[in-house]
Amino acid sequence: MFQMSQYFVVFLLFGAVNSQVNPAVCRYPLGMNGGQIQDEDISASSQWSESTAARYGRLDFDDGDGAWCPDVMAEAHSLKEFLQIDLRTLHFVTLVGTQGRHADGVGNEFAQRYRIKYSRDGTRWVSWRDRQGRQIIEGNSNAYDIVLKDLEPPIIARFVRFMPVTDPSMIVCMRVELYGCEWLDGLVSYSAPAGQQMTFRGQQIYLNDTVYDGAVSSSMAEGLGQLTDGSWGLDDFTKSQVYGVWPGYDYVGWTNASLPGGSVEMTFEFDRVRNFTSMKVHCNNMYAWGVKMFRQAVCSFRSDADWEPNPVFFKPKADSISPSARFITVALGNRMASAIRCRFAFSDIWMMFSEIAFQSDTAVYNTSLVPRKRNQAPVDDPTHKIDDSSTRILIGCLVAIIAILLAIIIIILWRQVWQKMIEKASRRMLDDELAVRLSVQREAFVHRSSSLSSDVESTSTYERIFPLGSDYQEPSQLLRKLPEFQAMENLAMIDGASEPSPAQGTDEAPHYAEADIPGAHSYRVTVVNMPLSPGRDGALEEFPRDRLTFKEKLGEGQFGEVHLCEAEGMQEFMKDHCDDICVDPMLVAVKTLREDADKNARNDFMKEIRIISRLRDPNIIRLLAVCVESDPLCMITEYMENGDLNQFLSRHQLQEDGVQADSTSISYGTLINMASQISSGMKYLSSLNFVHRDLATRNCLVGMNNIIKIADFGMSRNLYRGDYYRIQGRAVLPIRWMSWESILLGKFTMASDVWAFGVTLWEILTLCKEQPYAQFTDEQVIENTGEFFRDQNKQVYLLRPACCPESLYSLMLNCWRRNAKERPTFLEIHSTLTEQHD
Repeated sequence: MFQMSQYFVVFLLFGAVNSQVNPAVCRYPLGMNGGQIQDEDISASSQWSESTAARYGRLDFDDGDGAWCPDVMAEAHSLKEFLQIDLRTLHFVTLVGTQGRHADGVGNEFAQRYRIKYSRDGTRWVSWRDRQGRQIIEGNSNAYDIVLKDLEPPIIARFVRFMPVTDPSMIVCMRVELYGCEWLDGLVSYSAPAGQQMTFRGQQIYLNDTVYDGAVSSSMAEGLGQLTDGSWGLDDFTKSQVYGVWPGYDYVGWTNASLPGGSVEMTFEFDRVRNFTSMKVHCNNMYAWGVKMFRQAVCSFRSDADWEPNPVFFKPKADSISPSARFITVALGNRMASAIRCRFAFSDIWMMFSEIAFQSDTAVYNTSLVPRKRNQAPVDDPTHKIDDSSTRILIGCLVAIIAILLAIIIIILWRQVWQKMIEKASRRMLDDELAVRLSVQREAFVHRSSSLSSDVESTSTYERIFPLGSDYQEPSQLLRKLPEFQAMENLAMIDGASEPSPAQGTDEAPHYAEADIPGAHSYRVTVVNMPLSPGRDGALEEFPRDRLTFKEKLGEGQFGEVHLCEAEGMQEFMKDHCDDICVDPMLVAVKTLREDADKNARNDFMKEIRIISRLRDPNIIRLLAVCVESDPLCMITEYMENGDLNQFLSRHQLQEDGVQADSTSISYGTLINMASQISSGMKYLSSLNFVHRDLATRNCLVGMNNIIKIADFGMSRNLYRGDYYRIQGRAVLPIRWMSWESILLGKFTMASDVWAFGVTLWEILTLCKEQPYAQFTDEQVIENTGEFFRDQNKQVYLLRPACCPESLYSLMLNCWRRNAKERPTFLEIHSTLTEQHD
């Protein structure tokens, strides 16, 4: 029944298009390997023989002679030979894979380098270039390994050509795959004035559309670029999430003085007539620097040869309070069109966009709905006449089906509501019992009963695991990618792990993407009801909102934000641990819950407050106060003067022996002391049976005298979006820090935190100059975890940092042992690091 209800929802939404593609999620194979791309859609400029024709150029296939091989290459750097793939519809392509010839191990032909050309209509071809303007892609070094290359920027195309570039003396053979997803926007080009250049504080800011693939002069025409690349700019337009680019790279911007009429006109062309519901425009709003979101948008529509006379007007609410960049949704009123022309009016000196996306429904209509010119008579075309009796019968059947399915849905929802009411009543009874039992001995947190776990998922910072067995097991449905896992349903017995108990569930394992409060994305809480009483321990007192001064937005999530603020008079709330170093105003981090958050998110937010208020350790960020008497709900935590450890270390160099220290250098002893402090904080958490799940330098804050405190802000920050791997739009996983059993089995224990600590220690000793496994793509990182599972000595470890002695590298390798029980405890790690520091 539930599946029928799902089909009904899909039926109601049939034709609805969900746009604003996410490149981190849009990485699915498009069908060369899986066979969805048919032989007739694969062509080539030439072939060496019939057995090396284009249809044999499928990644990881060995049909024919095991690859596509063109005729002899004419000359070096020749672009005459190509393998072409027709995807039938427009696709957003983010990744390509290549491989040499199989030939039962006899062939040794591969493409060392290649280029890519693409087209949306089959007539106009564009050469792909990376963000630095390079066209050549490094390919394979042997005939059997698969080499995956991210396309930065992604391409939007129907036709894609792989064009080998090699020495003419070499015979080239290729097997390929494309990765991405369907381009649901349907946008084939946008035209606009060319982006302009700004001089800001003596610095040149280039606001041109760098990756635009159309014609560019004083204006841009017939192309797509940064406004459709699936990523949007930071609040500060002078900074970028892309490394090695110039200031202003993420935005396309215009100045009011250079354009007549005080507006920017943009025209958007689509693949067909669509029914448009809305347009989302990502705008910068650094109003203090003369940059504001648009004052008004006026959009006209064209579904035939002429533009319709009645445009849509939209005025966003002006905002001179928050400098945050944001998406503005322009309602388009279900207008039918194949092209849209919008004029965006300036609100200030500058206007900057970084992304534009459209939401539309499939345009299905008969002649009575086709727009026609004024005073034009309907066309008497027999092919468009409708049989009224058949239409009435069809409508009657559809109404009957909808009525039946609605009744089924109502029954299902009623049963679910009734079941939840019973479960909530049971939970209240259990909470009361646990609160009484624990109040005498100590304040702690316990694992809730099995029948309740699936309904009590929240977004707290840490998770406590109740040591009923040898370890804690959470079956995962996310990463069963390796062949060894495709047919296995019960993997909990590996390495002596006990079978999942009913308390652990099987279908609703908590995953990263299910957490909505920023800074607390990773964890589920199972906790007794602890009253939130102002004044108790001074930690949960209500703090006056008017004493908070906004400084900077640290990050955001679906249901909240994290802000850096100054708090006046915080000493009154810190009497038990405020000493001479307390200053007024004090720098704090403020987590807020948006007012439109649902009831579950609000409950989870309050649970997180109760948990953090109980944590007392010099190396754990402390909750100082709350604002919960009115919306938005806020929790106020410590923030350290020097920001997070990742950014702090990346600004420093290792102090050389015999060289006097300065502000840009840091000593080896200081690095070990920092690592020792992190292990001390984790020792405290593990003593309470808490699992952090996201231990990394980005989640450690640095204070005066290099004091380190463990926090959890990393995932909410755009700066670290590249550290998290998105799975099918749901899970967000820091796979480069995760143990193999966490990735493949969904197991999170203190031992998996030890693994993450080993990676964190590696970050510290490399001064965060590069990402862990920087030479690997995300998919290759996942494949490497499979080698840990197979345990055939093929797994790749992080290399020993230059300043790291063998004894300390041995500690890292122990943290990465395959058998979780053989990894050291945090008590042992802290003892070892203390000895190293001494």
